[in-house]
Amino acid sequence: MNQQTKTFRLVSYAILGAMGTAFMFISFPIPFLPANFLSLDFSEIPVLLAAILFSPVAGIAVAGVKIALYTLFMGAGDPIGMVTNFMASLAFVLPIAYIYRRFRTTKSLVLGIGVGTVSLTVILSVLNYFIFLPAYVWLVGMDLSSGMMLTMVLGGILPFNLIKGIVVGAVFVPVFLKLYPLLKKQRVGATLKKPTVHEQ
Repeated sequence: MNQQTKTFRLVSYAILGAMGTAFMFISFPIPFLPANFLSLDFSEIPVLLAAILFSPVAGIAVAGVKIALYTLFMGAGDPIGMVTNFMASLAFVLPIAYIYRRFRTTKSLVLGIGVGTVSLTVILSVLNYFIFLPAYVWLVGMDLSSGMMLTMVLGGILPFNLIKGIVVGAVFVPVFLKLYPLLKKQRVGATLKKPTVHEQ
């Protein structure tokens, strides 16, 4: 990899990370869920673009950039929330990137989104029950039993992440297919094979 390519990639990571941060500020709750502290945003889309176009490691880097920039703007008042957001990005994005980069078809992209949604839902449910919720309870000095935490996970966190994966995935597919010609023109996608409806 020559110096020009390295510079282009670093600039791309920074831009995608900044886009992810901006998307974190545009969030909204899912009205019918009892967990009103959960908000849906589309900050995983730039992370997913980086992971698919460059590498899964690039996706991890962009996820780190978006969290770092968000913390810089908002302060470090919610470290548990930032770690949770970072882990959610990885749980969702990495399976999609690995599956798509293996087969490079529209079908594999949709399959990857399905696997990523399941991964996001399962991993975040487990992490919240065993790590994040107990850490938050300890941090704020709340008295929350394991039964109440399980109810929060099953009644709020699990369905939230399931819905989030489906919605973000549904938005990402047309965005990616629309952006592909531009990315190819910029030589970002020079090694990619364009997915088509004929590929199965």
